[in-house]
Amino acid sequence: MRTATIHPRTLGYLGRALSLEYSAVQQYMTQAGLADAWGLKDAADRLRREVVEELQHAERLVKRMLGLGVAPNASQLRPAGVARNLVDLLLQDQALEAEIVALYHEATEFCRRIGDVENAAFFEGLLREEQHHAGEIDAWLKSLGVAPDGGRDDRAYF
Repeated sequence: MRTATIHPRTLGYLGRALSLEYSAVQQYMTQAGLADAWGLKDAADRLRREVVEELQHAERLVKRMLGLGVAPNASQLRPAGVARNLVDLLLQDQALEAEIVALYHEATEFCRRIGDVENAAFFEGLLREEQHHAGEIDAWLKSLGVAPDGGRDDRAYF
């Protein structure tokens, strides 16, 4: 078992990451259902693709944890974000993705500081993917008339 050589804080980052990725799966799945109910098929399809992406991240985390000899444990799932319109859903997604990006950034930097090159590279890969994903949400919001600071401009957002 390799857990003796892994810093406990690194294991904590893995557990928190798994909780956030599963929370994202739950959120995007719920939101896809809402978008369907609102007749927004394209948005629902896009949100379902996000579910798959976040599940892939969760799977990578589970494999990593098992490879380190620890049982995966996502113990703190966040409630799914619901709202009355697509923009408000995406603003919730933006906040969740920002939290995930911050966690992966912190984990990457911590692993680098302690010389854990392997886990730093693992977290950095997830960080790059989540930064890209956060950028896609920002672009989607912009296309719906939401200013970069989260405020709305005068255009319609559906």
